[in-house]
Amino acid sequence: MAGGVGTRFWPISRVSKPKQFLDILGTGKSLIQMTFSRLARTVHPENILVVTNEIYRAEVSNHLPDILPENVLCEPCMRNTAPCIAYANSVISSRVAESGANPSQTAIIVAPSDHLILDESEFSRILSLATTTATTTSSLVTIGITPTRPDTGYGYIKYSHHSNNGELASVDQFTEKPDLATAEKFLETGGYCWNSGIFIWSLSNINTAFDSYLPLMSESFKSVKLVGAAGEVDEIYKCCESISIDYGILEKCMDVAVIPADFGWSDLGTWTSLAQHLPSDEACNSTSGVQVMASESKGNVVVGNSEKVIAIKGLNDFIVVDTNDALLICPKSEEQWVKTLVGELKGK
Repeated sequence: MAGGVGTRFWPISRVSKPKQFLDILGTGKSLIQMTFSRLARTVHPENILVVTNEIYRAEVSNHLPDILPENVLCEPCMRNTAPCIAYANSVISSRVAESGANPSQTAIIVAPSDHLILDESEFSRILSLATTTATTTSSLVTIGITPTRPDTGYGYIKYSHHSNNGELASVDQFTEKPDLATAEKFLETGGYCWNSGIFIWSLSNINTAFDSYLPLMSESFKSVKLVGAAGEVDEIYKCCESISIDYGILEKCMDVAVIPADFGWSDLGTWTSLAQHLPSDEACNSTSGVQVMASESKGNVVVGNSEKVIAIKGLNDFIVVDTNDALLICPKSEEQWVKTLVGELKGK
């Protein structure tokens, strides 16, 4: 899934160049390139589909020159993750039917394009367990992340027993981003993990789930046979409900399994989450792309895209992001406000 804008990473991430196409970690690779390489350890590259917005078609090809053109599925507009997945399912269903393969033995991995995973060997092992489960049971499988802090920026999954990392458990309940007190209670209680947004299921199981919980969407996308049928896809998206796969299917389904895991995951969803992967000084000021002179300042995130010197004094636990045309200064405790700000900017 590569159609998001990464609004919480404003002002670096913009509609014209969203987070997945940035080398935000300074590795020499964009996040989508890192994701493609990681998945190619488990999935043959010719079976990797990228669902993105039409305006990013060329960008995807530039970053992934080896991907087949017919494997880039372009949405005409943003409609959240359920339509994105339904669109990919329709194309996969068509190819499976043509090949004569068994839909119940066809495993699908759904992954965001802009996440960081440090332990790729453990990730591959978890995927192997998940795909085996998905093709031998009726379960929809999600990967959970063992929480390290009471983070309010993630959804939480409660599972039925205290599973060890890397073992399968039944999902009890999904909870959207909680307040701090609730998140702290979850960690105290145990049996909770973060929702990574990575899903694994068989083609037959996910198609059955769409038929049951999102029947109108399911019926609409069953008509999509060719990637090139842009006009047809445009018409479907015009009438398509905007809903996440979590709300639309997973929270309603009674047969969902989770694998709580620990493979060095981060969704890199906020400046604070990025800071954990940037160099920092003895006062825990994390920096990228700029020279920082810090005096009596600690716990800040300072990012830029030039050789400009940024001097700070008496500043604690702030985010400072400088670009050619915008400057963000925000307390780390209020970083979720950045998404609200982007909405206001669009209005102006």
